[in-house]
Amino acid sequence: MARSLRRLAALGLASLPLGAAPRRPAAFDGPGRPLARASRRLAALDLAGLRLARTVGHTPGTERIVAAYSRLGEHAGLWIALGAGGAVLARVRGDRARAACWRHATASVVAANAVNQTLKLAIRRPRPRLPGLPPLTTTPTQLSFPSAHSATSAAAACAFDGLLPRAPLRLAAGVMAGSRVYLGVHYPSDIVAGMALGGLVGRIASTHPLRP
Repeated sequence: MARSLRRLAALGLASLPLGAAPRRPAAFDGPGRPLARASRRLAALDLAGLRLARTVGHTPGTERIVAAYSRLGEHAGLWIALGAGGAVLARVRGDRARAACWRHATASVVAANAVNQTLKLAIRRPRPRLPGLPPLTTTPTQLSFPSAHSATSAAAACAFDGLLPRAPLRLAAGVMAGSRVYLGVHYPSDIVAGMALGGLVGRIASTHPLRP
């Protein structure tokens, strides 16, 4: 068996042109090359997803509506207002435990936004720029990853679960997150990362012992 393997190896080397070195299999090209290839593929998919969202389903009317709704999510404004309103209403009704749940859930949204902004400043990924397809809304900064709209929306969807009906809450959060790609100010990967971050923070908040 060993002699046969040596013979095959000798034949393989003899078949190479003079002066040529044996070619290493792709698996031995180094650990960085497969990672670089995967990174390029993901970047291409990211760009394709952004281009699709930026070009499909667009009319002047829908763009105005989506932009107006998306602006409500700046600095988690929609979710903080919703949480504050829920806390006040619960307190007026004399339900202190529910008011505490609302405050705790709202704090988790604020925390998700703070963590997201910290990551944004550390990673410093620039916002997308598509030739011929300018962004359809303004942004507070030119930093893209992760998406704060997505992080705070996912945090609200988790933290407010049980305080508000689940289906419309998740729909509102999903539309808010998706609006950022539709408007051309975030890559799809920004949205995914933001929702993962916000979901984690919101899940932590949902373990609050006073939840209804």
